[in-house]
Amino acid sequence: MDFALSEDQQNIREAVLRQCGEFSDDYWLEKDRSGEWPHEFHKAMADGGWLGIAMPEAVGGAGLGISEAAVMMQAVAESGGGLSAASAIHGPVFGLEPVILFGTEEQQQRMIPPILTGEEKMCFAVTEPNTGLDTTSLKTRAERVEGGYRVNGEKIWITNAHVADRMLLIARTTPLEEVKRKTEGLTLFYCKLDRDAIEHRLIPKMGRHAVGSNMLFISDLFIPEEDRIGEEGQGFKILLQGLNPERVLLGAEATGLGRVAIQKAAQYARERIVFGRPIGQNQGIQHPLAKAWMQVEAASLMVFKAASLFDAGQDCGAEANSAKYLAAEAGYEACQTAVMSMGGMGYAQEYHVERYLREVLIPRIAPVSPHQILNYIAERVLDLPKSY
Repeated sequence: MDFALSEDQQNIREAVLRQCGEFSDDYWLEKDRSGEWPHEFHKAMADGGWLGIAMPEAVGGAGLGISEAAVMMQAVAESGGGLSAASAIHGPVFGLEPVILFGTEEQQQRMIPPILTGEEKMCFAVTEPNTGLDTTSLKTRAERVEGGYRVNGEKIWITNAHVADRMLLIARTTPLEEVKRKTEGLTLFYCKLDRDAIEHRLIPKMGRHAVGSNMLFISDLFIPEEDRIGEEGQGFKILLQGLNPERVLLGAEATGLGRVAIQKAAQYARERIVFGRPIGQNQGIQHPLAKAWMQVEAASLMVFKAASLFDAGQDCGAEANSAKYLAAEAGYEACQTAVMSMGGMGYAQEYHVERYLREVLIPRIAPVSPHQILNYIAERVLDLPKSY
C-alpha cells in the first residue's frame, strides 16, 4: 500500500504546474472581473496534449487513467486558476467516456480528436429547470423523424454552452408513462450545438465568472441518427458510466483549491506584522490553517483511492461519492479559513482567496448535492431504508 504519487504521476503534476504557471493570478482575476472565457488557457492545455490525458491513444489521447487525470486537475486548481481553469477543460478529460465505451469506431474517430486538439469545444446538456437531480423525469423530448431525431426542450446550468461547438445531450425518446422503469426511454446523443435551433442565455452567478453557465432553449433541433450514442432508450445507463470519474475529478479540483487557499493564507500570515510580530505566530491563526491542511490532505487520499479503484475496474461508487463530499467540505473550510485568517485583506480581490471561496461552493453544490451523497452512503453502504 503506497500513498505517494508514482514518479510518472509526480512528473505530470510538475509539468502541469509549470504549464499553468504561464497564467498568473492577475490573469484569472481579470477573467473573473470581465467574464471572458479563458481561450488562451484552453488553447495552451490543448496544445500541450493535456485534454486527452485519460482518452485512448487510438483517438489521440495519452491512454492514462483517472488517477493521472485527478493529478492533473488537482494541479490545475492548485495553480491559482481554481475552478475557472478546471471547468474550462474539465469536460474533455472524462466527458467523452460514453463515446469510448458505447460509440462505434467511426463515432470515436469523428467525435473525440477535435475536442482533444481544441479545435472544438463541448458541453453537457443534462440538467433541466424542473427536474434537478431527478434525471429520469426530464422533459426534453427527441422524436423520431426521417434520418434522425427532432428535439425540443430546455436545459439549465449548462457549463460552457455559450462557447461550445458540440454537446452531450440526453433526451426522452419514449414518454415516461409508456416505459416500465423510469430509467428506460432516455437516449444519449453527441451532436452539433446548432445556434439556429438553440438559444443560450448566460446565468448571472456568484463566482466562476470566466466560465459561463447557461439556460438552453431547444426548438426543433435535428440530430442525425449517426450522432446517437449506444442504443435508443439506454441513455441513462450509458450516462451513469461517467458519474464516478466526474465525482473524482471534482474532488481533486476542490482539494487543489483548498491547497492554494492555505498557501496564500500561510504566506500572508508569515509576512503580516501586527503588534510587532507576524500574525502567523499566533495560534489563533496557526491552528485553523493547520486543521484545514489536514482535512484537505485526508480528502485528497480518498480522491486517489477512488481513482485507483476506478482504474482497476473495481466498484468505486461509495469511494467516489465520499471523495467528492469530503473534498468539497474540506476545500470550503480551507478557503473560508484563508479569508478569515487574512481579515479584511482576505475580502479584497487582489489577494485572490475571496475568489477561491466563491468558486469552492461549486463542488459542494454540483453535480450532486451533499445530501444526496449522504443518502447514497446510508442506503448503499449502511443498508438503511431509502428516505425519499
